[in-house]
Amino acid sequence: MFEGLGDRMQRVFKELRGEGHLTDFHVETALREIRLSLLEADVALPVVKKFTERVRERALGAQVARQLSPAQEVTRIVRDELQALLGGRDADLALQGKPSVIALVGLQGSGKTTSAAKLARLLKARGRYPLVIAADLARPAAVQQLVTLGRQIGVPVFEPGNRRDPVEVAREGLREAKQTGRDTVVLDTAGRLHVDEALMAEIRAIVDAVAPQEILFVADAMTGQDAVKSASGFAEALPLTGIVLTKTDGDARGGAALSVVTTTGKPIKFVGTGEKPEDFEAFHPDRMASRILGLGDVLTLIEKVEATVDAEAARKLAEKTAAGEFTLEDLREQLASMKKMGPLEGLLDLLPRGGALKALKGPESVDEKALVRTTAMIDSMTVEERRFPQILNGSRKKRVAAGSGTSVAEINRLLKQYQQMRRLMRTAKKGARGLDLSRLALPGPRNP
Repeated sequence: MFEGLGDRMQRVFKELRGEGHLTDFHVETALREIRLSLLEADVALPVVKKFTERVRERALGAQVARQLSPAQEVTRIVRDELQALLGGRDADLALQGKPSVIALVGLQGSGKTTSAAKLARLLKARGRYPLVIAADLARPAAVQQLVTLGRQIGVPVFEPGNRRDPVEVAREGLREAKQTGRDTVVLDTAGRLHVDEALMAEIRAIVDAVAPQEILFVADAMTGQDAVKSASGFAEALPLTGIVLTKTDGDARGGAALSVVTTTGKPIKFVGTGEKPEDFEAFHPDRMASRILGLGDVLTLIEKVEATVDAEAARKLAEKTAAGEFTLEDLREQLASMKKMGPLEGLLDLLPRGGALKALKGPESVDEKALVRTTAMIDSMTVEERRFPQILNGSRKKRVAAGSGTSVAEINRLLKQYQQMRRLMRTAKKGARGLDLSRLALPGPRNP
C-alpha cells in the first residue's frame, strides 16, 4: 500500500547521504520532496502541512548526533513523526464485561462483513469465545455471507431469522451470547452508499441497545480521501474507539491511513491484508513507519514465521541440517511453510530495502509460479529420488519433467540449486563449531 510513498521518501534520504552536516537548505529540499510524496499518496493537505511543519521544527533545531549522518538524522525525525501520524503507539481492544461487544460500522462495500469474520477468527486464536451477530439487513447477501464465513472459521453466527429490525437482532443476539456463555460479541451493522441521517439514526439505536465497548470504523484503503470524509462523518455521530483499514494489499497510495487517524483522532487497530480469513492483523504504527521508510519490519516477519512454522518440525530440520541430511523432501516442506506465510512479494516488503534486495523487488523478478513449479517437480519424484537425488538419470528426469509439466532443463536447475544449498549448509556446519543449531530453528527473544 505504501510502496510509492516509500520509494519517494527513500530517494529523499539518498540525496542527503553524501552531505557532511545538516543545513537549512538540506532540510527545505528534503521537506519539499516529502511534501510532494505525501500529496501524491493522497494524504489530506491539512495533514501534510502539519506534518511538514513538525518535521521542519525538529530538523532545524536538531543537534545531529556524532554517530549519525544528516540522512540518518532526518530519517529518524521523519520516522518518529510518521509513527505519531499513524497513531503513535499500538492500540489494542479494550474488552471488558462478559460478553464484550465490538460493533463494526462504515459505508457499504468497505469490508465490514468480511472484517467481522476476520476479527472473530483473530479473537478465537487469542483464546476468546466469540459470537458474530449478523445485523446487516440492508444488503440481501450479507447474512448468508457471514454464515458461510462463520462456518469456515468455526465461529457461530446469530442469524436474524424473520426479524426485520436490526436493533431487535442486535439485542437478541446479545441475549444469545449471554445464554451460551460467549465472552465476546462481534456485531456487523448495515452500511450505506454515503453517510446519511437514516444510517446514523439506525446505528445510534443499535449502539444504545447493546452498549458496545468498542465501535470500530471500517475504512476501505482504496477509497483515498473519501474514506477520510466518511470517517469524519461517523466520528461526529458515534463515539468511535478505533479504525479497521481494509484492502491494504491493493494498489492504494496509503493516504487514507495517514489522514484518517488525524481526522478522527482515533487509532488504527487492525488492517486487512488480503482476502483470506487469516489475512487480518493488529496495526503497529512504529512498524508501519519503518516499512514506509524502507527500514523493514522484521518483528512482523518473525511473528508470521512463528504463527505458520511448527517449532518441533523446525528443530528437527535444524538437526538434520546440522547432520548434513537435508533432502528434497525437506525443501518441499520449507516451500509449503513459505506459501502459508503469504505472497513472497509481501514477505520481501518486511525486509529492509537496499543492496541485493532491490533486485528482488517487482513482480517481474519475484516469480511466485517458480515456487509452484519447484513443488510440482519434487512431487513428481519417487520417495527414493527425493531422498537420493543422485540417482536421477536422464530417463528419470524425463519422467519427472513430464509429470510436473516442466522441462529437463528445469529439473537440472533445481538439482544444481539443491546441491548448492547442501554445500552452503555443510560450510555453515563447519563454521558453527558446536553451536546449538536447534536454537536457530525459530527466531525468538534470545535470537532476534
